[in-house]
Amino acid sequence: MGDARASSDDEMARAVLDSSPNAVVAIDRDQTVLVWNAAAEALFGWPAADMLGRRAPIVPDELAAEHHAALERVRTGEQVSLRTKRSRADGAVLDVRADISALRVGSATAGYVCVYHLVQADAAAKDRMARRARLVRRLTDVVGDINAELELPAVLDRISASLTELTGADAGGFALIEGDRLRVVSTYRLPESLKDATTDLRTSLVGTLLRTGKTVLLESEGVDRLEWARLSGLHTVALGLAAVGGRPYGALYALFARRKPGHLELELLELLAGHAGIAVGNAVAYQEAVRQRAHERAVFDASADGIAVLDGDGRVLRWNPAAAALTAVSAEEVTGGPPPFPLPGPGEKVTHQLPGGRWLDVVCARIEETGELVVDFRDVTAAKELEEAKDLFLATTSHELRTPITVVGGFASTLDARWDKLSDAERRSAVHTIAERSRSLGRLMDHLLLGARAGAEEQVVGDEPFDLAERVRAATLGLPVLSDRHRIDVDVAADLPHAMGDPLATDIVLGQLLENAFKYSPQGGLISVGAWREDGRVVVVVDDEGVGIAPADRERIFERFVQVETGDRRRFGGVGLGLYIVRSLARAQGGEVSAHARPGGGTRMKLQLRYVSPIGSDTPRR
Repeated sequence: MGDARASSDDEMARAVLDSSPNAVVAIDRDQTVLVWNAAAEALFGWPAADMLGRRAPIVPDELAAEHHAALERVRTGEQVSLRTKRSRADGAVLDVRADISALRVGSATAGYVCVYHLVQADAAAKDRMARRARLVRRLTDVVGDINAELELPAVLDRISASLTELTGADAGGFALIEGDRLRVVSTYRLPESLKDATTDLRTSLVGTLLRTGKTVLLESEGVDRLEWARLSGLHTVALGLAAVGGRPYGALYALFARRKPGHLELELLELLAGHAGIAVGNAVAYQEAVRQRAHERAVFDASADGIAVLDGDGRVLRWNPAAAALTAVSAEEVTGGPPPFPLPGPGEKVTHQLPGGRWLDVVCARIEETGELVVDFRDVTAAKELEEAKDLFLATTSHELRTPITVVGGFASTLDARWDKLSDAERRSAVHTIAERSRSLGRLMDHLLLGARAGAEEQVVGDEPFDLAERVRAATLGLPVLSDRHRIDVDVAADLPHAMGDPLATDIVLGQLLENAFKYSPQGGLISVGAWREDGRVVVVVDDEGVGIAPADRERIFERFVQVETGDRRRFGGVGLGLYIVRSLARAQGGEVSAHARPGGGTRMKLQLRYVSPIGSDTPRR
């Protein structure tokens, strides 16, 4: 086993010697050649078979003394490196660098090891090092220029241009990875038409680079199939992967048509590609930040909520258009000062009323990194009014229900307890009162049900021709006997066409409008009902000489639960659903209802409906 291992070690030693790029010559103390490697054969021209076991005739006679002196110095423990000359088999004299050291066996000097290489190789190596140093310095400058630029197209153009300078390539470009595609985004000394060309990433050279796990790839086979083949004389493509933190952004291509790249060029390509990955990553991040800021600005400006950004001392830094509209305070007025409302604590909400009457809900959050506050506020005036209207509705409904229920309960109890003691007239009067109050309760329930359906947009109405004149006369028939303080005047145009819609829904609308006319003219007076054709519609108006409606309330009275306080109307009771239901039913038929001031005082309620033309046809006039 020991012999086998020794044999293996010998083979390894011979392999190392044969692989050395320098000529290695080992001699014993009598200068007989012990080792003559392949590089020695190539350098001096004698084969190892001719040199082993004899003195090598490589030292010129005139340098024998120098040679012996060098060996003596080595024998005494030094290592010697000198520039000298040696002879070749063909008679040429070589200018070489000789590095001589002792060949020791245990503690004894058994001979000498001489390593030779041409002096001109040293010069070439120095030149390469100097060139490499210059290129690295230039690379540093290029990297600085690249990193100073944040716009992606400019970054890529600088990288492509610098590539040819550093590597000596004839042309260059950068291809960006976009999902499973590769897109040419920058070129230098290549046709402009190549820009934006795409290919499948998997079948591209970049795909090969990614699969091999390498950072640089040199390719000379099949380059004629590449898009880059439009470069005349192209024979070699070198590409480096531009990646940061394991994320590949793309690849840097160097195209060679006149010369071949060496190790130095590939090293520089790898370095530049690495820096390109960083630069592209920075540019992509910058573009994303710009896009994000633009998005945030668009959201900030377009938000229906008021949004403000405040510094740590509560001074306004930013104020969006909605904030200006909600508060009637412009950004110029508020910037640098406090907002025109109090600020809530963290996780809290403040509801504040502005001087103009508008209600705001205000919330805010702190940005821990900057100490700034982001304040969001919205208009809740309608919600506040609705909340107040609902409270009023509940109170009013309770009152409206309690009165008839109390009366019904009282008369029913009276009848139950004193039936035999009451006269027929008294019993009939009590039953009549109970019936009237029951009908009142029924109407109230109908209003509540219709109001709920209207709020849920569930009103279902018919759509058919009907005789509006007949409906108007039926609604007003018998009204004069209801009040000795009111007079009724009905004027229906003789040529009134048939209306288009739902006759029952129209009955409810007309009934409510007439009831309101009586209700809101407690002092009596004339109630006029008219119907005619106007502007492509049929119109029914109900005029009264009552308390009237303030201009600001002529739309509000059609909202749910609204009982306006102005115009002396609130004292007449009701749950605030009648006119809401009227408008809902009118619009469900494709019509409209509106409130106006009556000339001379009082109110005019105007109902508009579609009509059928000519009379009796099925073609609605819209």
